[in-house]
Formats: sequence, C-alpha cells, structure tokens
Amino acid sequence: MTQRSILITGCSSGIGLDAARTLHARGWRVLATCRQAADCERLQQEGLESFVLDYASSESVQAAARQALELTGGKLDALFNNGAYAIPGLVEDLPRNALQTLFETNVFGQFELINALLPSMRSQGHGRIINCSSVLGFAALPFRGAYVASKFAMEGLSDTLRIEMRHTPIHVVLIEPGPIGTNIRQNSIPHFERWINWQDSARRADYESILRPRLYEPKLKKDRFELAPAAVTDKLIHALESTRPRPRYYVTTPTWIAGILKRILSTRWLDRVMSR
Repeated sequence: MTQRSILITGCSSGIGLDAARTLHARGWRVLATCRQAADCERLQQEGLESFVLDYASSESVQAAARQALELTGGKLDALFNNGAYAIPGLVEDLPRNALQTLFETNVFGQFELINALLPSMRSQGHGRIINCSSVLGFAALPFRGAYVASKFAMEGLSDTLRIEMRHTPIHVVLIEPGPIGTNIRQNSIPHFERWINWQDSARRADYESILRPRLYEPKLKKDRFELAPAAVTDKLIHALESTRPRPRYYVTTPTWIAGILKRILSTRWLDRVMSR
C-alpha cells in the first residue's frame, strides 16, 4: 500500500507538533511546515520532513504548495490547516490594520493554500482538507473578537467549500477544539502589545482586572477542562483514516456544552452565559 501523505502547518509546537509526530509514527509521510526556518531545522533533526510556510506571505504559501506536490509526486493525500494566532483585546480597541494582519494568517493564507492544492486532489481522485477551527468558531467570548472573527470566517468558508465539494471525493472537515494546552496565550502577548492601546481605552479598568492578569500572570495550573494537544490529534486521525469523516469534530467538554447551548438558548441567554 502506498504511503499516505499529509501537509501540516503550524508544527513548531502544540497541536501541529503533536499531530506531525503522531502521524509520522503511524506511518504517514508528514510534511511538517513552520513559519520560522529554525523550527523547521529542529523538526528535521527529529527525522521529519519540514520546510517553511508563512500564511501571511502569498509567495511563501505558493512555494510551499509547489514543494509539497514536488515531494509527493503531485499526489498529496491530505492537508491539515493548523497555524493561527490571537490578538487579545476588546473589539472597540482593535485597529483596522490589526484585523487585516490577523486575517492574512488565520484565513486568507489558509484558503489560498487549499486552493493551490485542490487541483491535484481533484486530479488524483481523492483528498482530505481538515481545518483546525475552535469553539470560538461558533460561540463568541469577550476580549477575543479578532480570533473569533477569523474562526467564524474559517467556518463559513469551510462549510461552503464542503457543500461545493459534495459530489466529489474530496472531504472538507472542521476540528473545533476548546481549551488545549498550547502556547497560544503566551504567543498572543506581542500582538496585544503591538496593537492594543489599552491604557487609553474607555475600558482600561477591565484590561487591568481581567485581561492583563490572564495574559501576564504565571499559569500555576491548567485551565479547567483543558486537554493536551493529543486530544486534537485523536480527532484528526479519525478525520483522515475513516471511510466517511464527520463534517465537524468537537474536542473538549466546553465545545460540546457551547454547541448544545447555542442550539437551545435564545441569543440573549447565550450572551449571558458566554459573558460570565
């Protein structure tokens, strides 16, 4: 049986790194990409095939797509879009450029990569496109507006693409994690400091009492219901290897709870729950 191949983005740590290592151990040919060359070199030392892919650069996305197809002889079986980042802050304090920059990585680059790989998947007669969304792709929380918006956009485009691919052998899947033990909180700090002028915000007191302590104070224990990245990888394996993958995979208890509440509560009541 021919070795199956997958391109995974955002493999420097967290979900992407766990997925790359686990699938490699299961016999998949894993093309593990990172934004920084130094991270790629580290993965190469582990025995993984790794090269640079920066969603924010169209040139990088196109080059990575070409490299993936060259390495696999034009027959890449699957894509796992995983890389993303957050800009913590209230919506009223988000500059236009901040949203533009975040969407380049969290949305535009990801779907440019999908579109670059779709022709080869169509030509070979099969393919799996798996996008890592979030519970925040269908349920909003305060201080997370930029990230929420990008994941809502990912979900809208993924749902539309899934419908458009309905009569083809190409499956489009969303994985929707809740709290997972990754570096996303720490990695969001430079973006917060670059874009959010919290000192002059009308809600400065909320930044001081709620957001800044969560960002800057040492995390002494994991959040309630938090799972390890392996929980996402488990769902990814099912999405890749099952004959009929689900359109959506919930990961963590909060995702299931939010999904149920969104179906049964009015918007006003859901707002009350999610704002606590």
